[in-house]
Amino acid sequence: MSRYVELGLLDAGICGWDWVYENGSDVQEVCELNYSKATSNPVRWVLAVPNDSKIKSVKDLQGKRISTEAVGLVKRYLKKNGVKADVEFSWGATEVKAPELVDAIVDLTETGSSLRANNLRIVDTILTSTTRVIANKKAWKDPAKRAKLEQLKMLLTGALDAQKRVLLKLNAPAKALAKVVKVLPALHAPTVNKLDDENWFAVETVVEERLVRDLIPQLRAAGATGIIELALNKVIF
Repeated sequence: MSRYVELGLLDAGICGWDWVYENGSDVQEVCELNYSKATSNPVRWVLAVPNDSKIKSVKDLQGKRISTEAVGLVKRYLKKNGVKADVEFSWGATEVKAPELVDAIVDLTETGSSLRANNLRIVDTILTSTTRVIANKKAWKDPAKRAKLEQLKMLLTGALDAQKRVLLKLNAPAKALAKVVKVLPALHAPTVNKLDDENWFAVETVVEERLVRDLIPQLRAAGATGIIELALNKVIF
């Protein structure tokens, strides 16, 4: 199972929701982790065909051959749409199998670039998936194991939240402090401490990384100096 991490005696694991769905697993979801290899967007299982294919919808798959790593997912998708087709398991490099070996593929995509590189177009999105921390229900009912899983959830989500934020540290003269603080967003409120020179203050706060480009010039204009931007490992709310 891709992105699978075994914890203890299969008490819990980390995997894509698509594989939980594929296997029909009866598990307890602990938390959702919104990340993937290239972006923070969910990944998708998509039905794709060659650009010049006459297949325009799932109904056109009747009697066709489909290659995929998610056989169970595709069979349920076809059954739901009342279509009978030959679904074969792909051992990898699924994109290159159409049109020489199969009529269509169902594959995992994040940006669609690999599909485009292989002259394929998306016909339909079958499932949208994100990474989840899951546990078997027996482990979830055990107080000690559940406590550890809750701790794991806190640390993992904290690490993901930190990827989107930075720590800003700066100095501000007393006469400009109010103006500087007004510029700053914060989780609650900026931390403000006096320096040895009573006319100066040290200010620090956690902000979204996407705001920094605009914030730093505004802070400088407000009178801040010694501005430092630091990456974060974890942010626990």
